[in-house]
Amino acid sequence: MLPDGNRLSGSSSFADYLASQAPDLMPGAATRGEGAHGDLAPHGTTIVAATFDGGVVMAGDRRATMGNVIAQRDIQKVFPADEYSCIGIAGSAGLAIELVRLFQVELEHYEKIEGMVLSADGKANRLAALIRGNLGLAMQGLAVVPLFAGFDLETQQGRIFSYDVTGGRYEEFSGFHSVGSGSMFARGSLKKIYGPDLTEADCVTATIQALYDAADDDSATGGPDLTRRIFPVVAVVTAEGYRRLSDDEVGAIADDVIGGRMARPDGPNAPLS
Repeated sequence: MLPDGNRLSGSSSFADYLASQAPDLMPGAATRGEGAHGDLAPHGTTIVAATFDGGVVMAGDRRATMGNVIAQRDIQKVFPADEYSCIGIAGSAGLAIELVRLFQVELEHYEKIEGMVLSADGKANRLAALIRGNLGLAMQGLAVVPLFAGFDLETQQGRIFSYDVTGGRYEEFSGFHSVGSGSMFARGSLKKIYGPDLTEADCVTATIQALYDAADDDSATGGPDLTRRIFPVVAVVTAEGYRRLSDDEVGAIADDVIGGRMARPDGPNAPLS
């Protein structure tokens, strides 16, 4: 039991509690200097997500950049938010990972305080509030723009939410979405090959195809690294919960995708009808 002075009456939000008791620990609370600082910290790049009948798939490449330099080749950009949702990070990597950790604690705190899992819309709204708190640093180039997806226990379907730097929340009804520097190319790829009748396995393959296309046109996005055996992080969320595919599983699919590209470098064709 917390002392009276440390209780936050009327709220089950851990973020609100942290802001009242230790505001310096909140993401975005760092001292803000003048000027743009976007090139001073590693940036995560491309995240893609797509729904299928029974769940949602999210995948992220492994490259982090700092200006024109590859800062890290095997960064993780896709994380579980809770048992039935996941979050992918794009933007300033350090701030984004800090935000993800706070969001994970926020959802766990709510569940323990209220005795129930927050709804999918509630999770999306809580994340929007955390992003809004980073607006000051975002204006200096240290933006955090995640992609959130999960399995809605009420509607029994996968859902995808995107955000802007002000915390604006948008549900993606097309069945797929992408964020990050290579997102334009990844979305173009998914437009070509995505369909509502894809199976889970097909959906995983489609996201890896999209990341391959993004890496083909965007230097900040890393494609499958066959030499180092570094492959995208791929997560699947269904009624059974969150599951990250093993490197062996993703590697086998990536090998097939690359094998197909040897004969057709631009990837599979979409049907005309």
